[in-house]
Amino acid sequence: MTLSGAERAQTHPAWVADPERPSVSVVVCAYTTERWPEIVAAMSSVAAQDPAPQQIVLVSDHNPGLAARARAEFPGVLVVENEMERGLSGARNTGLAYSDSDVVAFLDDDARALPGWLDMLTAAYCDPGVIGVGGAAIPIWSASEPRWFPPEFSWVIGCSWIGLPESAAGVRNLIGCNMSFRREVFADVGDFTVGMGRVGKVPVGCEETELCIRIHQRRPDAVILYDPGVRVLHSMSADRRRWRYFRTRCYGEGLSKALVADHVGSSDGLASERTYVARVLPRGVARGCADAARGDLAGLGRAGAIVAGLAIVAAGYGRGRLTAASRRRRDHRGTSVPGPVR
Repeated sequence: MTLSGAERAQTHPAWVADPERPSVSVVVCAYTTERWPEIVAAMSSVAAQDPAPQQIVLVSDHNPGLAARARAEFPGVLVVENEMERGLSGARNTGLAYSDSDVVAFLDDDARALPGWLDMLTAAYCDPGVIGVGGAAIPIWSASEPRWFPPEFSWVIGCSWIGLPESAAGVRNLIGCNMSFRREVFADVGDFTVGMGRVGKVPVGCEETELCIRIHQRRPDAVILYDPGVRVLHSMSADRRRWRYFRTRCYGEGLSKALVADHVGSSDGLASERTYVARVLPRGVARGCADAARGDLAGLGRAGAIVAGLAIVAAGYGRGRLTAASRRRRDHRGTSVPGPVR
């Protein structure tokens, strides 16, 4: 990196020339130096944006060695350590606390923003009704994409899936690796819920889903915009090609969705999932079978993965709901007031 985004923002005229656009802080959360090449690529992609962000914040999730290395190698970037509970929610909340722009954008440490990412993102905020903006995440596989993997389940690998809008449209929630929000919304609805979301390599998530639902509940007329033109490339590690990862991630998604439903109610917490299960997945199964009939036998694998993946998600959701009910019973017993002694 020859010039950091923060340094370029000090001299770039775009923020003065276009007062309609908000200032933006970009927050990148990282937890391990094993991803150092990806972290460098992510930071370089942000610094290369035109217009540049006003501020770049790198949050090290309870890894002092990573923080020290980042401070040495990313001049002009604000490097801070997660001051909250370990995990992505705490790291994002720390990034929020240190950011000072009108809009806060979040990019994963293994994602790269394409040219024009920040330009398109900030342009959408010229509409005062838009409170959040995000876009597509395109997988970049370290080896070939597994032929059995169904694109309807690309959320498993943190990428855009079949069923998302193909042009800019309002959605319930954004993809976590490529999203942004007006800063003021956090003062209204609160931060990311700690205790929800990924911790290290544990394959759970949905903290951004729960946040977006709270935003909709608080501000039903506000628009959370998904624009597939606001694109990032998401690096896929070798383990994401394996069935074990697919299975574990599906089960974790079920657990996470149960937690979301417990926080915001099952009606709002599962609204998009009902449409996805009723419309997108049956078409995916039919497409896989049709591909197999045309000679692509891997189509049967994709169809089977959809059926199995849905069953595994449902099992995780059921387990999560039982766990939540048990926790509520324990909490109720713990706070009950003893009656009179007779």
